[in-house]
Order: sequence, then structure tokens, then C-alpha cells
Amino acid sequence: METIVRPRTRTPWSRLLHRRPVVVDLTEEEPGTPETYRAMDLALRVGELLLASGESTESVTEAMLSLAQSYDLPRPEVIVNFTAISISCLPGQGAAPVTGERVVRRRSPDYTRLVAVHQLIRDAADGLPLDVAFLDLKQIKHGRNFYPRWIIALSLPLMSAAASVLTGGGLIVSSVAFVAALLAERTTVFLARRGVAEFYQFSVAAAIAALTAVLIMATGVQLQGSAVITAAIITLLPGRPLVASVADGITGAFVSSAARILEVFFALAAIVAGVGIVVYTAVHFGLPLSMAALPAMPPGLDALQIVAAVALTVTFALSLHTPPRELLFAAVGGGLIWVFYTLMREANLNPVVSAGVSAAVVGTLAHFAASWQRRPALPYVVPLIGPLLPGTALYRGLLELGGGNVGQGWLNLSQALAIGMALAAGITVGGELVRAFRGTPIAAMAAGWRRPAARRTRGY
Repeated sequence: METIVRPRTRTPWSRLLHRRPVVVDLTEEEPGTPETYRAMDLALRVGELLLASGESTESVTEAMLSLAQSYDLPRPEVIVNFTAISISCLPGQGAAPVTGERVVRRRSPDYTRLVAVHQLIRDAADGLPLDVAFLDLKQIKHGRNFYPRWIIALSLPLMSAAASVLTGGGLIVSSVAFVAALLAERTTVFLARRGVAEFYQFSVAAAIAALTAVLIMATGVQLQGSAVITAAIITLLPGRPLVASVADGITGAFVSSAARILEVFFALAAIVAGVGIVVYTAVHFGLPLSMAALPAMPPGLDALQIVAAVALTVTFALSLHTPPRELLFAAVGGGLIWVFYTLMREANLNPVVSAGVSAAVVGTLAHFAASWQRRPALPYVVPLIGPLLPGTALYRGLLELGGGNVGQGWLNLSQALAIGMALAAGITVGGELVRAFRGTPIAAMAAGWRRPAARRTRGY
């Protein structure tokens, strides 16, 4: 041990501080080794996979710090943004700091891999060797998906069919909604493989779904086309990034939160553009698209609507590659959130409050279930918002704009956005309650992590 004593000075601040000898243990500082660089590489790869799967900025930071702590990285620092992550460490003994960075270029939400990566982080905290951790990560990243491709391909069309039942459609409307969503989904896959920007993918998908309903009505078939278009809109609404943006904002990651909000905005703008062009053209040529034709079925507690809400939640979970173990929780949660929402609407509460309170109650139960199962929360909470996504309000606004009623149209679009924000805020409340009553998440405990937003000074 070496004791370093700073000489006394005459600066004003030196008289205000109590001087103590500074003890520095220089033997603990070691230059970087190849194991240090490999541990940094593992942390970066894990962070990239988590961020691409839709995890919040705080959760990615906790996971990377946990791996840094597990593999003895000296004085690690982690920075996570919307598209880039970096980790650095200071080896000591005059050695230069080491920094690594990776960029997330493609986002593919896969909750099966998300759960597996969180299990890998817990195993690393329990002493998993670094070489074995690399092999496990490679198997997670390149292993086969649990569900066949045809199930994933049919998940969004089935979600659209279930949504049409919630909005008052019958068997014919559900069948048309299924076909429209299937055409839209296959078209987006075709465009994605050719490198077309996601904005135009959303626009084309929304236009195809709306055009399918309009063309069928143009042939004279008695069809509730508004229910078809509303159901197709629900499958395109950016519920997952909206939840992540609110979670990032609440935890103090304002840069990532603002970027995710912009992602939500551009997704909504693409939907508005695609559906709006079709609706405006249909109204201009006199096709029967009017406010009277909007889905008018109120939320109810009859068996058909509850089953449709459960089916919508489960198919939404399948589209996100949710593991089978979590599908049962998704089914129960989808039914519960619809029941709570219906009861509050029957009590004459407005849709925004009803959606927010329902999401908070059921989301809290889902967060506690995830904590009890020692699993990440996203597969439990994100599918729950499916039955309450504001497809009808969004389509109502588009129809008003297409008919020339600009003021009422923007009011309905604002209500749709308010419902979405209420859902996202309500879902995140449960995570804070779990943190308060069940302690810090496992990854954060392994890293000795404490949330920076919780350490602010009181007052302003």
C-alpha cells in the first residue's frame, strides 16, 4: 500500500475541506489482457441483441454492466443510445482506456431470444466461463426459431381477424380482414428483402389493406369495410416502440426516448399516408365510406368479444416470437385488460382514462408475474396492449380529414395518440412497483447498478 499526502495550499477551498491522507492500492490495477477485450466483445454483442429485440435503454445498460462485473472488467462505463452502444474500461497502470462500439442497423423483435439472453446474463453472474458464454450466445443468435415460419406469417392476419370481431365485424368481415392483412404482410416482406425503407413498407401495407376493403365494397358487396380497415390499422400500429419510448423517458434516457417517439411518429405518418390516400380517393369517387359506417359495437363482456381479445393478444405475442411459456400469461392478460376496460367504459369514464387504468392494473400483475418467474418483462406486458390499440379512433380521424372536416379529424387523431400514450404509461407503472417492492432486477443487482434518475437531488 502506498500513502499519498497532498501538500497544504493557500487556496480558499482548501481551508473548507478536511484533509485526509489518500491511500491508493496500486497493486489492484492491471493492464488490459485478451480476456478483457473478449469480455467487452461479449457485452457489446449481448447489448446489440437486446436493443434490436426492443429492450429499453435502461435494461440494456443493466445487462451490459452485469456482464462487465461478472468478467471483471476494470471500471466499466456503458453508453446506450437508440442505434449505438459502447462500453469502455480503464485498465490502470498508465495503460490507455479501451472502448468498443457497435451499431444496431436492423431491429427484429424476437422475445424467445430475449428470454434466452437474459438467462445467459444470469448464468454469467453465477460463474459461467467466458468461452461457454460465447458459445451460448452464438447458439441463441443463430439457432432455429421455436415457431415455424408459417405460424409467424399468419400471426398478424389472425390478429387482424380478431380485431375485426372486437369492432363489430362478423365472419365475412373477419375473413376479408384476414386476407387484406395477409396481402399487406407479404408485401412488406417482399419490400424489406429489396431494401425499401420501412416508412414506405408501412405506407404500402396500409394502402393495400384499405384498398382491399374499398374494392370489395365497390363491387356492390354488402360489407362493413370500415371494420376491415380498422382491423388492418391495428396490426400496423407501433405499440411496441411506443411502450419502449415511454419507458426510456421515465427512466431518464431522454435521447433514446425522443428517438423512439420519432420512430412512432413516422410509423403513424406512414399509416396515415397509406390509408389517407385510399380513403380520400374513395370519398372523392362517391364510394360508401362515411361516419355512419364506422364500427359502432361498444365494448362488452359477452363471450365473443372476450375470446376475440384473448385471440388478438395471443396472435400479437406470436408475431413477437414470444416463448410458449408466456403465451398462457398473454391469453389471461388479454382477457383481463378487456374486462377492466369494458367495466370502466360502462362507468362512463373516457377512453383515455379507461385505457390507462386498465393497462396499469393488468400491467402490474404481468410485471409481478415476470418477476416471480425470473423472466424479462417485455414478453409479458407488450402483447397486453393489443386489444386496446386505438384503430377506430385513428381511422375516424382519417375519414374526417378525407371528408374535409379538418378540425374534427385532427381531434380524433389526437385522441388516438392520447390513448396510445396512456397505454404505454400504464404498462410501465407495473415495472416501477416491482422495483419498489421486489427489489432491483437480477441483472442490475449483479452489476451493483443503481438507477441514475433515482439519485437526483430533491427540489430544483
